[in-house]
Amino acid sequence: MVSIGHLLNDMFQSVIPSIYPMIKESLGLSFLQIGAITLVNQLTSSLLQPLVGYYSDKHPRPYGLVLGMCFTLSGLLLLSAANSFFMILVAVALVGCGSSVLHPESSKVARMASGGAKGMAQSVFQVGGNIGRAIGPIIVALFIVPHGQGSIRWLGLFALVAIYLLTRIGKWYRHQLELYGKGKSKFDLQNSSHLSRHQIVIALLVLLLLMFSKDFYMANIQSYLTFYMIDKFGMSVQSSQYVLFGFLLASAIGLIVGGEVGDRYGRKYVIWGSILGAAPFAMLLPYANLTWTIILAVVVGMIISSAMSAILVYATELLPGNVGMISGAFFGLSFGLGGIGSAIFGWIADAYDIQFVFQITAFLPLIGIVTYWLPNIRD
Repeated sequence: MVSIGHLLNDMFQSVIPSIYPMIKESLGLSFLQIGAITLVNQLTSSLLQPLVGYYSDKHPRPYGLVLGMCFTLSGLLLLSAANSFFMILVAVALVGCGSSVLHPESSKVARMASGGAKGMAQSVFQVGGNIGRAIGPIIVALFIVPHGQGSIRWLGLFALVAIYLLTRIGKWYRHQLELYGKGKSKFDLQNSSHLSRHQIVIALLVLLLLMFSKDFYMANIQSYLTFYMIDKFGMSVQSSQYVLFGFLLASAIGLIVGGEVGDRYGRKYVIWGSILGAAPFAMLLPYANLTWTIILAVVVGMIISSAMSAILVYATELLPGNVGMISGAFFGLSFGLGGIGSAIFGWIADAYDIQFVFQITAFLPLIGIVTYWLPNIRD
């Protein structure tokens, strides 16, 4: 249920970049303004998520998930009627606030329900988000592009379904609190890694670099792949949405594989293979023809996305008992880096062209080499 809630939330989120070609034309926006929209949406999530997570670790609010979805519903309704750049910014900020509540709290719920298979639990939770992000462009291509921006308001019906699901989850969450206390599951009672403070700091810094590599690259693909396909291959807006759908669906599959492999063989191996392993395919993509561009985008999406659950579980093992804060910080960091990357790449695309952006971002997965400095932990 929490994965379905995540699916619906991230489906709403993915509608925002999917309508960029439409609102860029109708409102006369530049690539820099498109990047600014992503930045506002991502920062409202990233800045609030660690605070929400920290607060919920100390003072759990099972029904806070419902409140977050109400913010998202408000943002969707405003986005359907927005006729100026400023109104668009306010709308995407409200949607971002909704995500800032959902991610840390839902991640904690997933860990509570894991039965000890923490990597798989995080993957199942996160794959809901990835499927939602993959569905978003399809909804835009099939319904919103043909019927116009105003049709976004019909997504409010899905938001009401999400509110119902999150209410049910809140009841289960409240029962878990009665059993185990402040948001801790029975798997969060001790630090199994026994690392020193210095080792923990080094590990967190390495994870930060890895997140930078992964999220900057993903931000470019998610925000500008449609523009790239249109610019280089002359695809229609609707056709380019299907390519983005393929990339996001492959990312969802990669998440499940990464969670299972991480539980069986260790998180560090997944992180190695995910980020650094995506590098050769990412570097080939800007120079491929249409067919191979689609194939490589799918392959890169599947490989690089498998790291997220491994990184998150690894981080929570470093600081057990702080699942909400860690989840909020890392999801927030992911959104924040994505927003910053999108704004930077929008500026570069305005100054040069969109194909140049894909050429320079192809080197980002090489940063995965820093995984060497992650200590081995028993997780």
